[in-house]
Amino acid sequence: MRGRRNLAPYSFFNALNYQPPLVGFSSNGWKGTVANCRDSGEFTWNLVTRDLAAQMNVTSTTADVDEFDAAGLEAADSSEITAPRVAASAVTFECRVTQIVDLQAASGRASGSWFVVGEVVGVHIEESLLVEGVFDTAAAQPVLRGGGPTAYFGIDEAHRFDMRRPD
Repeated sequence: MRGRRNLAPYSFFNALNYQPPLVGFSSNGWKGTVANCRDSGEFTWNLVTRDLAAQMNVTSTTADVDEFDAAGLEAADSSEITAPRVAASAVTFECRVTQIVDLQAASGRASGSWFVVGEVVGVHIEESLLVEGVFDTAAAQPVLRGGGPTAYFGIDEAHRFDMRRPD
């Protein structure tokens, strides 16, 4: 994997904190992405939209290939880190690794999975997806992994509802 550009779709991904802005993903096993994060100290997170779903699926390969090339995706330079980002992605976070955690069971036994945390140091969002400064999630048409090995879901405006937190 060393020297090859790597993309990897991680189902276990989430935002973790506001200040500093932290995001993280879990890898089932020590894979090229975790090794790249350890070696380089950085990664990009690229939003997968419906238009990019098929190419995202190609990047789940375990073959030792340049996954940008394999998926037919153009890379773009990042502004704050050296790791490339997906040019066609509507949203990208540039991240510097803050932790790589060897996940454990309650017994203390290693799970064989790794959790990578990164501080977001750069953000790229298509301007058309910002409505009065707020990201329009439904307009981006993100793809979400659902239960089972083949289930994916989209988000649309019809399923939106609003709630205010109590004071």
